[in-house]
Amino acid sequence: MKDTRRARMSLGLLLAAALVVMTVDHRAGDESPFGPLRGVGTTLFGTAENAGADVIRPVGQFFETMVGAPDAQRRIDALSAENQRLRRDLVAQSLDRRHSAELRRLLGVAGTAGYRIVPAQVIARRGTPGFEEAVELDVGSADGVRSEMTVLNGDGLVGRVVQVGTSTSTVVLLSDPASAAGARLEGSNEIGVVHGVGENGRLVRFRLLDSTAQIVPGRRIVSFGSQRGVPYVAGVPIGVVERVEATPGELTRIAYARPYADLTALDVVGVVVQSPRRDPRDAVRPAAPRKPGPSPKPEALRGPGAERKGI
Repeated sequence: MKDTRRARMSLGLLLAAALVVMTVDHRAGDESPFGPLRGVGTTLFGTAENAGADVIRPVGQFFETMVGAPDAQRRIDALSAENQRLRRDLVAQSLDRRHSAELRRLLGVAGTAGYRIVPAQVIARRGTPGFEEAVELDVGSADGVRSEMTVLNGDGLVGRVVQVGTSTSTVVLLSDPASAAGARLEGSNEIGVVHGVGENGRLVRFRLLDSTAQIVPGRRIVSFGSQRGVPYVAGVPIGVVERVEATPGELTRIAYARPYADLTALDVVGVVVQSPRRDPRDAVRPAAPRKPGPSPKPEALRGPGAERKGI
């Protein structure tokens, strides 16, 4: 449209008419003759506005997401790191509780028997020349450890020290085929020798020197001890007899025992740096498992006077 005098006059008239209509509609309120027209306009423009918003909203959200993506990723990374730290803390707390429990049992055994020990932790399972089954400890000569000292844990005999460094030492396990320790049947003076047989430490061989001695599954054996307690001190629990071999005509008897100490899962152990003045004998052997007693008779369960009471 050209900018002419006629066009300017038309635009002025339209603006004046619009002002008149707006004034009349405002003063008339709800009774305004332009009410239906205003409702139609509101509906049309409101619908158009909502449709436009529905089209524009996803685009805006997309751009907001793109702008906030680095912060969101940083928050995700921070939460992941926090979760990993919490998991590590839980594992560490569980290990600490287990170590504390094992150390308490170890100190209890040492205190009862009168052993003076240096607590240690198994840090590696390793082979050493001449032996198949050995472990490395985190203590050495700086801690008072010497070669040919007894090693035990809270359950029983583990082995003996064969090599010593300044801060570490090597222990050959009782289960090693080249290992041998003097042993005694609980509650008696029947002695023999325990040899390792491998088998992942599940069993050890006990050769009883008296072929006429009575030995049956379930009997327990403890260390007999060596002269001056080297390499084995007396009284350390070794294991429980599981089976006895028939050896007719032999000068010795052979049995196989399950070690008290789990030689495949060692953690906290103790090196005996001083043996007790007296043989502790059976003082630290584990308690024998309870045998189930006979079931009580029905009369015993009913108790005295049950018949009188009509039970």
